[in-house]
Amino acid sequence: MHSIEHLKDFTYGIFKKMGCAHQDATTMADILVAAEERGISSHGMIRIKDYYQMWEKGRINIHPNVRVTRETPGTAVVDGDGAFGMVAARRSMEIAMEKAGQVGTGWVSTQNSSHFGIAGYYSMMALEKDMIGVAMTNANALVAPTHSKSRMLGTNPIAVAIPAGQHPPFVADFATTPIARGKLKIKGQKGEDIEEGFVQDAEGRPSRDPDVIKQGGAILPLGGDPLHASHKGYCLNSVVDIFSAVFSGANFGPFVPPQVAYLDPPDQQTGRGLGHFFGAMRIDAFQDKETFRQRMDQWIDTFRQAESAEGQPQVKIPGDPEREMEQRARKEGIELLEAVRQDLREVAQQLDVDYNL
Repeated sequence: MHSIEHLKDFTYGIFKKMGCAHQDATTMADILVAAEERGISSHGMIRIKDYYQMWEKGRINIHPNVRVTRETPGTAVVDGDGAFGMVAARRSMEIAMEKAGQVGTGWVSTQNSSHFGIAGYYSMMALEKDMIGVAMTNANALVAPTHSKSRMLGTNPIAVAIPAGQHPPFVADFATTPIARGKLKIKGQKGEDIEEGFVQDAEGRPSRDPDVIKQGGAILPLGGDPLHASHKGYCLNSVVDIFSAVFSGANFGPFVPPQVAYLDPPDQQTGRGLGHFFGAMRIDAFQDKETFRQRMDQWIDTFRQAESAEGQPQVKIPGDPEREMEQRARKEGIELLEAVRQDLREVAQQLDVDYNL
């Protein structure tokens, strides 16, 4: 087991040695370890090797000028200047909150970025400002639209964080697919099969192989198949792609550059880099803050009282499982898979950073 601070120190050292500025290395460490804390290890330390290899190939700008290129009082387009996605995304969410502070709501679409980690981190930034936060991103194409075998979309997550009063905040953070690429990678490292309904092979047939996307297969939209309303997952996924990329001028759909170094960007580009979308809404722009918090508490109390089906656990509020994982991680520490530790050892050796995991 490793303490949170231990993992942050190690991660900071990796990105600082790559040449990142102090604040950017701190941002990378904070967000990657936050994913581990919240039990979303698919977006945590397992990603460091991917990011290192992207940087090594010259596909990440470690000295970015993240800047606004177009704006109104309540909106902005941000150019991430090829940065690590966390760096571009954090600044973009700060801009959304600044605009919400001035005019009630703020909306930012970001281009020329890369993989930004867990979407929930950015939506939760708004909670400290008595705001509702929204974050979403497109991703490289691993997902086949309903009825297709072609990989056209990313896993394209959505996160919404809403403050409450006596209760912890409501935090919904989910991919628009039944499984994320990182979770498939973890399953593959463990040598475990997955249930049907998550992926298909290169010909569009159901598969239980977590490594099938390496053989030309695809992840399915949320719902899994038409019988279980995969067309609705396809719709959600498409909305994220349009808000993140068509709005911002980033690459959309199958033109998004892959976020792993062993795959080259597609020959055709429709924009710049990968895209994100962020929103911040000041509660008092809609309702008295205390009234809203009381009503959110009432909402949460109502749903906590939902009667469980036979043999099922108590109904949870979105954000409960991640918060429980955070509490456990802060008390007991975080355990890393041996395969992840081996990847981190290799990166540390390449960068001449002390390996102490």
